[in-house]
Amino acid sequence: MTHDTVRQVRLSTATLPLAAPVSDAKVFTGRQRPMTEVVFLFAEILTAEGHRGLGFSYSKRAGGPAQYAHAKEVGALVLGEDPSDIGRINTKLLWAGASVGRSGVATQALAAVDVALWDLKAKRAGLPLAKLLGAHRDSVRTYNTSGGFLHAGIDEIKDRATRSLADGIGGIKIKVGLPDTAEDLRRVTAIREHLGDGVPLMVDANQQWDRATALRMGRRLEEFDLIWIEEPLDAYDAEGHAALAAALDTPIATGEMLASVAEHERLIAARACDVIQPDAPRVGGITQFLRLATLADHAGLDLAPHFAMEIHLHLAAAYPREPWVEHFDWLDPLFNERLETRDGRMLVPDRPGLGITLSDQARAWTTDSVEFGA
Repeated sequence: MTHDTVRQVRLSTATLPLAAPVSDAKVFTGRQRPMTEVVFLFAEILTAEGHRGLGFSYSKRAGGPAQYAHAKEVGALVLGEDPSDIGRINTKLLWAGASVGRSGVATQALAAVDVALWDLKAKRAGLPLAKLLGAHRDSVRTYNTSGGFLHAGIDEIKDRATRSLADGIGGIKIKVGLPDTAEDLRRVTAIREHLGDGVPLMVDANQQWDRATALRMGRRLEEFDLIWIEEPLDAYDAEGHAALAAALDTPIATGEMLASVAEHERLIAARACDVIQPDAPRVGGITQFLRLATLADHAGLDLAPHFAMEIHLHLAAAYPREPWVEHFDWLDPLFNERLETRDGRMLVPDRPGLGITLSDQARAWTTDSVEFGA
């Protein structure tokens, strides 16, 4: 029996401009500037038998050039490997970059390669990635975030929420965490009244409350029957999140800013959330995400992966407990295909692999690329 081998690896970085500057609570507290672009790292893998895989990672505000630089350092090590041996390749690349650790930029750089290998493996099997992993469902509950940022006024958020629901999206998330908590409550009140009691509503403070404020706001927010309160505290404050989760009836969600499985393990051990929100490109790819998902399921946690719905739809479909997936249309220009939403759910595509291909626009936004094994 012969085994296929990786013949070529192409790495590229592209900058996606946002239609308008985007602000969450970190901008209003002076910790960050408005976001105007997202930088992507793409990995395209070609095998000796002609199979192709596509993966990506991304960075908001900072880190994109660093991801690309590290990926270039280790990318050639994939050449000649059997692309089915994803776990072994993942470990090999981790050790190749051991001096920069197993978190942050290092794992995010490797994520693009790891995702590409999983995409390739599913394509070789002729299956959507969710089916290759072992899907529990063919669609996943979905909610929209992109229309609920703090730079938008209440009327604009209402209009966007109405359009999202009309487009088949099931829930709405809005940002909170303003220095003026009364304004937060006014916005939540207005959106809940607009949606009515039956529409799932989430809020996201983007880590901008201290423990006392989070508890007070959590108690005030109980009346709105929220699906969850997201990132009420600093992402690394496991103890604070645990105390909050124990004190409130509203579920606590967090995890998106953590950049390794080990960091999530601390959250899980501390019982720091009811809903865990890992991000596959941030934790090192699908291989690491699956490790984390097993731990989360064992702990009885609900799952709502962060951003990158093109990847996370498949991973959420394979999670044993009924999850949520976050709808963002920001990435639409990068791909030729679109994900379908219907009756509050996002449908797993029947195309093999992730079911996406890079668009001409993505190629046009590419700022640099390198090929190994060309």
